[in-house]
Amino acid sequence: MAVKENRAFSEMLAVAQSRLAGRSPLEIAEKAHVTFVQEQQVFLFSSLGENIIVHYPSYTIEPQLEEWRHLVILHYLEMADGTPLNQRFIIFGELRDGLVRGGGFDRTCEQAMALYFGKKPLENLQAVCTALGAKLENSNADLCAVLPFLPQYPVTWKLWLAEEEDEIDGSGRLFLDGSADHYLSIEDAVTVGTIILDRLQRQYEAMFIG
Repeated sequence: MAVKENRAFSEMLAVAQSRLAGRSPLEIAEKAHVTFVQEQQVFLFSSLGENIIVHYPSYTIEPQLEEWRHLVILHYLEMADGTPLNQRFIIFGELRDGLVRGGGFDRTCEQAMALYFGKKPLENLQAVCTALGAKLENSNADLCAVLPFLPQYPVTWKLWLAEEEDEIDGSGRLFLDGSADHYLSIEDAVTVGTIILDRLQRQYEAMFIG
């Protein structure tokens, strides 16, 4: 299975690199809202609290990332069209072609929020978000954090904590900006959501469970 996944990733990476070949790096940088440093021939931006370097024209990335996160970044650089964020929250099922895959992820996400995060201390969850470069905001939820996955692709996490005395389970969702379809496909969006759920859990365990 791992061999097939590695082969699939390698093939998709080659396609992504070929689609970016010959594109103007300055145009890419402008539309994707990243910085291009001509002297070093690199794109620079931050993602989940990490400084990311994408080398041009090889499109190799530092630091080394999970394979599918690497691929999503290249797809973002290819697809970005510069559309402004519109500050309108949408769930994954509302994305273009997202009824099945996006809706399925929304349900998976809600289950993960209730089972893993619903009873965690709020201050711990806030610390996890801060460690991932998130901006905490006031909202109708107990926790609202804007996670900077890519410059024009923020993911907002809203979480309502469990209330044991009233026997109310915790619940939560991940939201995208209404402009998300201009930057990634539904397949990549679900990958982004999966990566974020994994990173939130791993970050929590690293900071508070060890």
